[in-house]
Amino acid sequence: MRRTTGTSKRTEAVATDAGEARITWLPAKDARLVLALGHGAGGGIEARDIQALASALPARGVTVALVEQPWRVAGKKLAPAPRTLDTGWSGLWPALIAPGLPVVAGGRSAGARVACRTAAALGARAVLALSFPLHPPGNPEKSRQDELLGAGVPVLVVQGGRDPFGRPEEFPSGEHGLVEVPYADHGFAVPKKAPLTQDQAMDLLTGAVAGWLDALPLPG
Repeated sequence: MRRTTGTSKRTEAVATDAGEARITWLPAKDARLVLALGHGAGGGIEARDIQALASALPARGVTVALVEQPWRVAGKKLAPAPRTLDTGWSGLWPALIAPGLPVVAGGRSAGARVACRTAAALGARAVLALSFPLHPPGNPEKSRQDELLGAGVPVLVVQGGRDPFGRPEEFPSGEHGLVEVPYADHGFAVPKKAPLTQDQAMDLLTGAVAGWLDALPLPG
């Protein structure tokens, strides 16, 4: 297990066809890959799962890049259409690969959908899907499983056990991995009366992601 610490974080503005995006870099010393994490449609990079990974992974040799879509940078409250989200993500990809390391595309909720839709075309090494919104709450017939199953690269889904956007048992079979965070909702919050604490839930999440990244075969 790597315990080396990275250098201080830095922020980079990136022009895209959807507007100006922003990347907050948390570099790892002797990094072996970059994990790019996009946010959801209802929040930003301050989400607890994103911040937990940003805190834990640089010590494991993973540089974390927290991506803010142009609509968030511009201060808008509503996310644009999926095509515009894909345009923003694709437009900042050259900045993500600039360090010359393999890049794993990741995100939570809507950001996970973006990562899945664009992974193959952009050359992502794999996809980390946090709280993948398999369907709108209460509408399981409106499945988005084709986005998940069509990623074309290795995928790890990390899902809360009581996520209304898709509980772990609702996910289709396939080549993707699936890790459940018991009792957690769409934001990975766990009830105070749950048998595990919030910190334990985040430890489970970060440990699963770190182990999966460690096992990914990398070029060279």
